[in-house]
This record gives sequence, structure tokens and C-alpha cells, in this order.
Amino acid sequence: MSDFSKGAAYINGKIVPINEAKISLLDWGFLHSDATYDVVHVWDGRFFRLTNHLNRFYASMDKLRMSIPHTPPQLQTILTDCVKASGLREAYVEMITTRGFPQAGSRDPRTCTNQFYAFAIPFVWVTPPQQGLHLIISRQQRIPAESVNPVIKNYHWLDLVMGQFEAYDQGGETAAVVDAQGNIKEGPGFNIFAVKEGVLTTPASGVLEGITRQTAIELATAQGYQVLQKELTPEAARAADEVFITSTAGGIMPIFKIDQQLIGGNKKGTIGAVTQKLQDAYWQLHSDPHYTTNINY
Repeated sequence: MSDFSKGAAYINGKIVPINEAKISLLDWGFLHSDATYDVVHVWDGRFFRLTNHLNRFYASMDKLRMSIPHTPPQLQTILTDCVKASGLREAYVEMITTRGFPQAGSRDPRTCTNQFYAFAIPFVWVTPPQQGLHLIISRQQRIPAESVNPVIKNYHWLDLVMGQFEAYDQGGETAAVVDAQGNIKEGPGFNIFAVKEGVLTTPASGVLEGITRQTAIELATAQGYQVLQKELTPEAARAADEVFITSTAGGIMPIFKIDQQLIGGNKKGTIGAVTQKLQDAYWQLHSDPHYTTNINY
């Protein structure tokens, strides 16, 4: 029998064990990083904000002039089948469309046949909820939004990867990249928030408009906090009372240290009050039928 214990993938119209899932070397998704994707997570047997992720995925494909032969309900079935095949009740579920293959000898993207893939693997954490991160503000510049639209989820991560190496060289655990003016943008797979005197600030442009980011904004607003979407300087982040990041891979997670400075004088490594309230509210939503989609295993 096939071993699905490490996850399951949908490829070439079939569900296979994740270790058996392979794509062609000639797919432009590999050769050119010409692809878009989205990631939704499953917690306690339920998708979280699945409709939002599906809508963003189809919008990204539309902007890149890609298409797949699956309607949103059909795609939901494919993702559900991947999760069910794996048996995972906490999962990281990715859907991918690549440019695919052009006609032989052609470099014309209009001749390409787009390819669709999906997979479900055990839940991925940027960091566990109670474990804060040491963030380094990298000198690495984010790819300008005028060049690659960050609202379209993509695999153009070399700027983020080189920022990570810079962080590791300085003893950090992850990195934030900046724009040409030195303002903080985002990290590898996460958005950033700073809290000062009860006011939350998150970069307004040049970033992926994350669904967990939007959830944090909604929760903070509902709890009476002011949320500003504007430029966030390194100085403002270091001087914040609290800093946290948001990602499908872990939700709302604290930053305890930026560069060599503890945030808010946090010597004990405890989560700030605002971050804790938002984190608690975020995980409570995972049992709310308005935000979740049950999987019938």
C-alpha cells in the first residue's frame, strides 16, 4: 500500500504520496519561477478561511494570464481529497499553477499549457505561538512592486532568502527586507506589525496582502485598537512596545528582539498583552463556522 503518512499530492489528475510527486524539469514554473500559488491551512480537521484563499488564487492566476480546468468547488474537492488521503488533521495545503510547457522551440508564453498541482503536508510553523523570534532588519531590498506585484503570491524569493542569510550571519532567526528608502516591507512568508501605545502599524504597500494579516487587522479593529497601514521604519519597529508577524504558517507570532535590541524591554521573553489578545482571538476563530470549512474524513 502507498504511504501517505508524510502527505499527499495532486499531480497529473491523481492523488499520490507526497514523496512520489514530481514535475518536469522543463516546466517554466521551475525554469523561470513562472508560477503562482496559495496556501491554506487545516486545523482540527477544518480549513481556515478557505474561500479567501481560493479567491486570491484565482485572482492571481487571472493577473498572470493563467487558467486551470477546475472551478472553485472542484478545486476545493481536490484540496479536500489531498487532506483526506494524508489523514492529517493539522495540515499545510498548497495549490500551485505554473506556466507549464510552450510549444517545442518556442519562447512565447501564449503557447504554454498551464499546469496545476496541489499538496497537503503536516502543518508548518514559522515559529510556535509562544516562542518569539529574533528578527534582523536586512539591508536586502525587496523586489519593487513595479517589477513583480507582491499582491500576486509568487516564488520570487531570492531577495528574501539572501535577507535570511544576512540574519543568520548576525545571530538572528529570520529577516525583514526593506524598500529603497529603508522602510520595512515583509519577511519570508510573513507580514509585520508594530504596536506602540495601543496603535498598530503595518506596511501598506510593496507587500503581500496576507489573509492572516487581514484577519489580524479585523480582530484588532473589533477589539478597539487603531490600525494604521503606512510605512514602518526600522527605528519605529525597534522602539515599539510589541512587534508580531502574521502568516498562514503559525498565525500571529511575537517578535522578541530586533537586531540586537529587545522589544519593549522584554527580558523574560513573554508575549505582549496586545499580541496575546490577538493570538487568542485568532485561534478561537478556528472553531467558528463563519471562518472554517469542515473536512469529512
